[in-house]
Amino acid sequence: MAMGSFDGRSRQGPMAEMNVVPLVDVMLVLLVIFIITAPLLTHAVKIDLPKASSAPNLTRPDHIELAIRQDGTLFWNGESVTLEELKSRFANEAQREPQPELHIHADRLAYYDSVAKVMAAAAKAGLGRIGFVTQPERDD
Repeated sequence: MAMGSFDGRSRQGPMAEMNVVPLVDVMLVLLVIFIITAPLLTHAVKIDLPKASSAPNLTRPDHIELAIRQDGTLFWNGESVTLEELKSRFANEAQREPQPELHIHADRLAYYDSVAKVMAAAAKAGLGRIGFVTQPERDD
């Protein structure tokens, strides 16, 4: 560090030295904190976790193909049914294990009311897996 004097004849410029003492103090405090806390982070509880297999489960439930035409006609796997018959069939299928999936094929011009009634009957019977099958539009 430069020392100043009271001699007025020798003019010196301002001191341009960097004071690193506060920086060293902060670094020493951080070092002490890390030395104290580092051993606390290494303590662990030993747990015996179960081993999981990565093989996929290939058992797939059956599915029900339900078609709804524009006029509201219902077809259960190709067989024509009424809404009342459909409700009893849904109740029977909901009891099976594993529960089958319901695939709804609705005509493009079918009323939403018909589709909503089928979905409500399936949900009320207890079928939980309901899906819609669509076909992509073709560019002709």
